[in-house]
Amino acid sequence: MNKGLIILLLGLFISAAGNPLQAQDVNQLLAQARQQEAAFHEQEALNKYLEILILQPDHIIALCKASELYNTTGRKAADHDQQKARYRASLDYARKAITLNPSSSEANFVMSIAMGRLAMMASGEEKIKAVKDIRRYAERSIQLDPSNYKGYHVLGKWQYEVSNLSSIERWLVKVTYGALPHASFADAIRYYEAAVRTSATCLPALHSLRDIYIRREDWVRVTQTLELESKLWTDDKERAGILAHIGQLYLDKLKNPERAIQYY
Repeated sequence: MNKGLIILLLGLFISAAGNPLQAQDVNQLLAQARQQEAAFHEQEALNKYLEILILQPDHIIALCKASELYNTTGRKAADHDQQKARYRASLDYARKAITLNPSSSEANFVMSIAMGRLAMMASGEEKIKAVKDIRRYAERSIQLDPSNYKGYHVLGKWQYEVSNLSSIERWLVKVTYGALPHASFADAIRYYEAAVRTSATCLPALHSLRDIYIRREDWVRVTQTLELESKLWTDDKERAGILAHIGQLYLDKLKNPERAIQYY
């Protein structure tokens, strides 16, 4: 038999034999990544997802998670340059995911947060250009999967941020799009509440709701969001701190010392 043909067949055999092992490696790495993520070890989880992408560059879960975790770790970066580099990496992986599967709810979600995070660091025209795309990707994420609470949270954030645009930025939106996209704090609340209804463990949505209620001085609803948050903590010290905060609000803002004492 031709020597070149033997080498080719041997290579094909080794490749075929290696695939099950590679799949096993990917499954193990995926389980490890999820464990690290559940323990809030974001960088360690990100490293595992990146290892998966070395083995399977088109692994849609790993692409989406790499994008999401570059975004999360970017918020904690030591300086502006590191932060921006991580946000750009987040956008790169999101683009790969959306190109691979435009019908993936998670791919649309990570596109929305990657664009949103870079837009928040920008100013003026660059920030305005992202406005419509961020909403489009977030809306698409919940159209594809109505249970994707993260998409609702992004839409709540979008409503909040657009409502907070400066007069110059509002003018730029009108120049760019001809009209200012509708946005309101009421709609922000609606989307944040939808995120919490879809997943009661969505702490970012709870925190965002609380911030809006504080801004509105709606202290009853502030206490309600804190009540929900207190149920999510297993750490007794953290939970006690939240309950004490509720008690202080009843005492100082709601002038109800009888109710306040129940939380101390």
